[in-house]
Amino acid sequence: MKQPSAQNSKLNTEHSAVIVICGATATGKSSLGIALAQRVSSIILNADSRQVYREFDIGTAKPTLTQQQQVPHYLIDICDPTETLTVADYQQQAQAIIASEHREDRVDQADLNNNPLFLVGGTGLYIKSVVRGLKIPRVAPQEDLRSQLAALGQAQLYNFLQQIDPVAAQKIHPNDQVRTLRALEVFYVTGIPISQQQGENPPNYPI
Repeated sequence: MKQPSAQNSKLNTEHSAVIVICGATATGKSSLGIALAQRVSSIILNADSRQVYREFDIGTAKPTLTQQQQVPHYLIDICDPTETLTVADYQQQAQAIIASEHREDRVDQADLNNNPLFLVGGTGLYIKSVVRGLKIPRVAPQEDLRSQLAALGQAQLYNFLQQIDPVAAQKIHPNDQVRTLRALEVFYVTGIPISQQQGENPPNYPI
């Protein structure tokens, strides 16, 4: 998996604006993004959680190779199907590209300093992570820990959560095991409640 670096902080005001094109699968987002990006000699950042995976070409409306040659695309085919790309991973890589830290030479940097970039896709959390600057705990999934916790049952897990992080518990439905496990996982790994590690740090470039 590619791992460009970026700081999860406000980005330089000199960076290009970001235009978001979002919507459901097969609604013409890619075609519109390509047409606009070609018009201003810009690039496209993928914001679809399925298109980041290699070999996931059917049912994902992934831009064709021809389309990707027409306009430079980023964050497409960056993971093998066996790898996990967390929202924090995606945010880090997207911010690095926006911050001009990981672009290809074929893109004219002078043009990009004045023209917008296009964030195109339908994964809402990916888009929010970029446009709102979500603060996301950088804790990788702990599969063994999750299995051990899940075996205890959701009722007991939620009770644990209420004790260690009542703020998070108020925001999570008692039957939502996925979010309950994530909150507990972050606490056990970092020792800090997830509610104290979340928030927003909006970028200061135009969106």
